[in-house]
Amino acid sequence: MLNPNHPITRRVAGLLAAAGLMTSIATGVGAQTLDSPLHIVVGYAPGGATDRVARIVGEKLGTKLGVPVIVDNKPGAGGRLAAQQVKLTPANQNVLMLANPAVMVVAPLVFKDNNYDAERDFVPVSHVNAYDFALAVSPTLPVRELPHLLAWMRANPQQANVGVPATGSLPHFFGLMVGEKAKVQTQVIGYRGSAPLLNDLIGGQVPIAVDTEDVVLPQHNAGKLRILALSGEKRSPFAPNIPTFKEAGLDLAATGWNTFFAPATMPKDKVERLAATIREVMQDPDTQRKFKDSGMTPVVSTQAQTAAMLKAYKTQWAPVVQKSGYQP
Repeated sequence: MLNPNHPITRRVAGLLAAAGLMTSIATGVGAQTLDSPLHIVVGYAPGGATDRVARIVGEKLGTKLGVPVIVDNKPGAGGRLAAQQVKLTPANQNVLMLANPAVMVVAPLVFKDNNYDAERDFVPVSHVNAYDFALAVSPTLPVRELPHLLAWMRANPQQANVGVPATGSLPHFFGLMVGEKAKVQTQVIGYRGSAPLLNDLIGGQVPIAVDTEDVVLPQHNAGKLRILALSGEKRSPFAPNIPTFKEAGLDLAATGWNTFFAPATMPKDKVERLAATIREVMQDPDTQRKFKDSGMTPVVSTQAQTAAMLKAYKTQWAPVVQKSGYQP
């Protein structure tokens, strides 16, 4: 029988332990693998921007985690239904929610019966993409620059209607921000989605629209409508010829985003593991290419950076939402 205190025995045990550790590091066992499939809950139907983000990230996330990643679409109540369900997730289940500002910033401010607290019931995991808002005009409107549009709106207040894809959406409140900054009274008209909004804009039934860049830009490029300004701090890489609002003379900038959240019940070490792995996925050149091909800007973010972004975002948007007096 070997003496466990013998120098040779201790040396062999040390080598075996080191070999086991190196194997674990090389394969990712214990560092990244989970013990059951990971579900990514999306509060919208398949095919939309948030759904596309979930599937791009989920594909590579599953490979790195060593488990299947399943995208669960749970549309309803503008994404709030998904949040209400994810909030109740037991601690032993692997669930993330991919959400946008409408669910995690706007809804908590305007719905009295929201049934979830965005800060208490969820933990931010990773900010993964950003997008600009576009202000576009109908081809029937005789303006080609933002200052000309604002002058037209002041001269024609009864006609200065701004269409948005949904009431209570970020484009809705951004449209109000434009009016406030420009000192122009705007009448916001909510549609049931981007498709009917763009149809009416192209046909001249509504003169102005605000929607996300990825939705509006293809129609601009096809010459069916005109984007006068985009909301980023700098020009969009997808539309370098279109000025920002600041360049067009209006001191205004804002972006939308998609961010992964974990239910507050999830253990801290698992949240940190998922955050680190998503960050790895977002650093992958192929992932970044897929985001850009979809007209979205990929973001590589730590948990701390994600939390700071959310805090700054709420500081910017909460006064706008509250001042609007919007009631669902």
